[in-house]
Amino acid sequence: MLTETIDDTSMSVPRAFLNGAVKILPLCFAVLPWGILAGSMAIQAGLTTMQAIAMSALVFAGAAQLMTLGLVMAGTPALTIIISVFLITTQHYLYALYLREDISKQPLKHRLMLGFLLTDELFAVSIKKQQHYIYYLLGAGSCFYLCWVLFSVCGVLLASSVPNLDQYHLDFSIVATFIAIVIPFIKNLNTLVGVLVSVALTVVFLSLGFKSAAIMAGVIGMFAATCLQNLRERTA
Repeated sequence: MLTETIDDTSMSVPRAFLNGAVKILPLCFAVLPWGILAGSMAIQAGLTTMQAIAMSALVFAGAAQLMTLGLVMAGTPALTIIISVFLITTQHYLYALYLREDISKQPLKHRLMLGFLLTDELFAVSIKKQQHYIYYLLGAGSCFYLCWVLFSVCGVLLASSVPNLDQYHLDFSIVATFIAIVIPFIKNLNTLVGVLVSVALTVVFLSLGFKSAAIMAGVIGMFAATCLQNLRERTA
């Protein structure tokens, strides 16, 4: 499904892999505070150094990690944590559907690797097709994974010397990262309205104390965008 413009038809596999790593680097640096926060929170939640590092290396889901650690520290039941993680990561199913046609024909090892490496950031750089697309994705995903683990290790090490890192508002990088991911997708009025509605309702729901503010706002935002699109098509 190489329907997008291919940057360089003579690109080799190693170059495609390197190109993917280079393309995702800005997003890697954007999650530096996020990774540090995840590592430090893991220590605060009572995990050992190795357990904290293993969590970032094996779970590899920043938002899910932070939410899980917060719920663990709050004494939340395991079933509630599992359901919450499932809901907050459901967008990965949509990412997988988008990439399915390109990846389904690949060897099992490539499919498993990309399934593990698939994140919001990887999806953001996957939109523009490349020559040797699978190796481009593997390069981008591997680079982001290594950076995330490295940043988490930094957070784990800093947790012992700089206590209460969560009070330094490092979570601002979560917002900054998603802004960087979302903006390139705003290409028409429908999408813009959906994003604005989601942002506005998230603020309102959070002020009202709704725990699932982002999920509720996102669903309503998508519904608003769909309604606007249908209205414009009828009046066109």
